Amino acid sequence: MRVLFVTSEVAPLIKTGGLADVSAALPLALRRLGDDVRVLVPGYPQVLTALESFKIEAFFTGIAGFPDARLFASTLPDGVPLWVIDCPELFQRDGGIYQDGNGNDWPDNALRFGLLSKVAAILGGQGSPLDWKPEIVHCNDWQTGLTPAYMHFSPGSAPCVMTVHNLAFQGVFPPQAISELDIPAESFQPHGVEYYGNFSFLKAGLYYANHITTVSPTYAEEIKTDALGFGFQGLLGARSSSLTGILNGINDSEWNPANDPALACGYEAGNMAGKAANKRELQMQMGLTVDPKMPLFGLVGRFTHQKGLDVVLEIAPQLVASPAQLVLLGSGDATMQSDALALARQYPGQIAAVVGFDENLSHLIEAGADIFLMPSRFEPCGLNQMYSQRYGTPPIVHATGGLVDSVVDCNAATLAQGAATGFVFNNMTAPDLLRCVQRALAVYRDKKSWPALQLNGMNRDFGWQKSAAKYREIYASLLPTG
Repeated sequence: MRVLFVTSEVAPLIKTGGLADVSAALPLALRRLGDDVRVLVPGYPQVLTALESFKIEAFFTGIAGFPDARLFASTLPDGVPLWVIDCPELFQRDGGIYQDGNGNDWPDNALRFGLLSKVAAILGGQGSPLDWKPEIVHCNDWQTGLTPAYMHFSPGSAPCVMTVHNLAFQGVFPPQAISELDIPAESFQPHGVEYYGNFSFLKAGLYYANHITTVSPTYAEEIKTDALGFGFQGLLGARSSSLTGILNGINDSEWNPANDPALACGYEAGNMAGKAANKRELQMQMGLTVDPKMPLFGLVGRFTHQKGLDVVLEIAPQLVASPAQLVLLGSGDATMQSDALALARQYPGQIAAVVGFDENLSHLIEAGADIFLMPSRFEPCGLNQMYSQRYGTPPIVHATGGLVDSVVDCNAATLAQGAATGFVFNNMTAPDLLRCVQRALAVYRDKKSWPALQLNGMNRDFGWQKSAAKYREIYASLLPTG
């Protein structure tokens, strides 16, 4: 199948989160299954700088409401064909891809990602300037949400799939954006793009796409509820027959403890000696007391309420009194950042915190920690809980979304079955998290059960092949028959 994969970020060229990882891994997995997949991304400075070579593939001029743009053809480092929208007026600027240097959304984000959506719709329609015509257009998150709307109002367009990676980000703009983006006025209604009096890119995608997917089966059910529907639960419930949850995979060549260049020593299931060397290296790098017997908890993620960092910080004194050590890596809420650094000062040698992001350090934490903390209040899929299992670092997770879909709680029955891979708690409170931590520590001290738990996780297959096959089934179901 010919698939146009539309995204606002793709690793390793430009990344702010898990969307970039999926946008690199899923197209590659689909191509390995035989599909002809092309990735479309905006021409941010980081993208254009990273391209070794490119050619001009098409010009987009005179599109109502939009500045002129060019389409560059290139490839990702893994060989997946890449198309880049070159529009300096919208994409060539300092700061982040969604926000300026002060953390404020770019005021023209509607126009910026409106252009991404419009170009995708043109390439997926009868008026495409290219010989290559997609049979499926696959959009991702709110930044591409207008693509299904543009295609709906353009007869003869290819079917469109919309993947929601996080329903909390909705691309909401004032109503006047409708006319500025050349969306038909009649679409501004509850059965269309209107969202509580405003205009939502994500609502457009959810309403007009031929099929909706999200990144885990449990999250697909959760987003139909008042608790996690973020105002879209009615629409998603009505579209339930066209909504599928498919668990993300991971890049199992990049995340492989046997040959990870970020580690002090490689190791694998059946030969775990190198994990101790990584623990020692992590303790040394982070200024923790070097002690091979001291249980070490790791956390890598955004410092936000969603990720449950506030609850981790609340139980940190009891955790280190267990005794145990804690290392934190991430950034986000300023108060949480300050509190994490304050705890590190209060408990030298026991707690360490790094505000920011360091890819190599994130790998070392996955390998060097004994137990990984991921108590998200909600989590569409999550990847770190999969990384930690692959690295023999059983995770502690809240029973939500992709976390409950990918971690098997450790108890006497699941240990006996050889199924247990981590620890799951149900109520998002500090006492419940602390009880789960204590339960994990009890298993950690069991010299027979702990190695078995590690091996169970390391032997699980979190690669993309099974998930990519499920996406192919959805694509095929949308194609004309006969």
